[in-house]
Formats: sequence, C-alpha cells, structure tokens
Amino acid sequence: MRLRKTTVDSSSSPMMTTLGSHVKHLLTQYVKASGRRIRAVLPKILAQKGFRCPPSIPDGAEEMLATRAPAAHFGAFSATLSMATSLRTIGSTAVRTLLDDQQNPVLLPATPTRVVSIVPSLTESVAATDARLLVGATDWCTHPADLEVTRVRGPKNPDLERIAGLAPDVVLANAEENRAVDLDALRAAGIAVWVTAPATVGEALDSLDRMLSAITGSSPSWLGAARETWRTPYAGPRRRAVIPIWRRPWMALGRDTFAGDLLARLGIDNVLADSAERYPRIELDALPPYDLVVLPDEPYAFSADDGPEAFAAPALCVSGRHLTWYGPSLVEARAVLSGQLA
Repeated sequence: MRLRKTTVDSSSSPMMTTLGSHVKHLLTQYVKASGRRIRAVLPKILAQKGFRCPPSIPDGAEEMLATRAPAAHFGAFSATLSMATSLRTIGSTAVRTLLDDQQNPVLLPATPTRVVSIVPSLTESVAATDARLLVGATDWCTHPADLEVTRVRGPKNPDLERIAGLAPDVVLANAEENRAVDLDALRAAGIAVWVTAPATVGEALDSLDRMLSAITGSSPSWLGAARETWRTPYAGPRRRAVIPIWRRPWMALGRDTFAGDLLARLGIDNVLADSAERYPRIELDALPPYDLVVLPDEPYAFSADDGPEAFAAPALCVSGRHLTWYGPSLVEARAVLSGQLA
C-alpha cells in the first residue's frame, strides 16, 4: 500500500517526521485490534484527508504498515489522521500537547476546527461557546434542540467508523459515560481524545475551563456566570436523602459523584455517600434513615407516577439534566433544583 499526500511535503517537515514512529505504533495497534474493519474504513479516512490509496487494504497490511512503509508516509498520515484537515498546510502551524482530566496527553492543533462530542453535557458546552466547531454528536445530545450535526449513536455504543470519517481534531468524552475500549480504539486510530472526569461542582467548572480554553482559545462568559452562581455556600437547614438513578434493579448515587456534591451544596446530604461504590445497587428495606427521596428524570425517567410509590418518605422529582449535567445548565441549576426541592 502506497500513501501519497497531495498537499503536504512530509519529508521536509521535522514535526511530521518525529510523529512517524508514534503513528506506526498507533496504526499497528489499531490493525491488531480491529482486524479487517480497518481495511474498509481507512481508505475513506485517507481520501477525506487528501491521500490517495488503493480502494482496499490487502491482507498483510499490518506487517507492511509496521515495517515497510516509508517513514515520510507515516509522518504525513500522522499529521492528517491525528490532527485535522486544517493542518494540511503544516509548515508553520503550531501543535500542542495538553493533558486532559486523566492526565492523558492530547495532541491538538493550535486552532481546532472539527470537534465530535460523545457526551451530551459537553456537546451543549461547546455549542454554547462556539457551535461552529461541532461536526458530530450522539443521538442523546438533545441540547441545543436545533443542533444540526452528524449523529454517531450513543455514549455507550458510539459509531467509531462514522466518527473517524468525520476527521475530527478531537473527540470529547467522559470517563464515566463512555467506555474505555471505545476511547482506546479512537486513540489507536490516531484520533485525539479529551476525557473529562469531574466528581464535584468545582472540579467540573475547572474541567470545562481547561477543555474549552484548549479548543476555543478562551473561557466562555457562561462559565464565569456558573462559577458566580455556585460561589455562595448554602446556609440553610440540611436534609438526608437517598437518590435513586435506576429501577429494576434499584440503584442510587453512592460515593464521590458530581450529582452528590451538587446536592450537598443545596443542603441535601446523600445517605449513601460512604458507600464502597459510586452507584450501588440498593435494597429499599435496608437503607439508612433518610428524610426524603430525590428522583431525577434521567438516566431512569422517574416521574410522579413511577418511583414515589415505592417509598414511605416524601419523594421529590427533579430535573436530571440540571442535577447530572455539567455545562451551561449549571448557570440555572441552583435556582431550578432549589425550587424543585423546596
């Protein structure tokens, strides 16, 4: 298989040559992990990025790609597959290596122009900051309602081939909402992945600041408004609550969760905060004493007719988006949830 780049002289680019050995490793990993699937998707990706190659990748591609292809080809492949179409004129374009919430290095162009988000709250965050950057999002990304981008299935089963075909500069993910195996497959395909992992409101605000600054160049005004909203500590009476998130089987918020921290800032203490698990299964007749039940409408769609009847204590239905999403919804979450919990 011979790759020929039509717009970049890779042999004259030190940066591209340096990345050659790195993409050899990534490409070999991806071929091993994906088998014949790469033979179908890789030509499409390359064609979109300005390469010419055979219509299919023959058997034995793994050995050839790992040992025989010219180093300059790997450099050109890396520059286009790992970054973005905007880097075709690589000459003086800056490339940065930043760290995400998990301290994973993320290689980004100086000015990303193509972003895929596989987390609804991150999709909303980017859309509220610069919607032009978004080229792909999941079917579950419902905010903003008028978002028109390519859909890539769900957070737990993203369409990896469709994502790769969008040629993103970066894919935005979350350590809790997305599967590690899918994120690893994207990285192995040479696609930059930025993973968020906040467990508190403060961590969420800082995480969003880093992520959005990295891809847009600045921190949006709505994020400053969210910080101001949550700056004042809660000073009223406190209540103990159980917070179910699923039914059949019953599951609830446990230790170290963003939603649990947010509720604590509203005077609601999670009775399962010392659980060994973040989302433990629960037996309703074995719960510690509690004053009320908080029932969000996602991920399970609890409602006035589905959930409260299972508990003797008062049950309050709340907005799951305002309780569990970290993004622009944080600006109004304090007022919305305080009203629903009154």
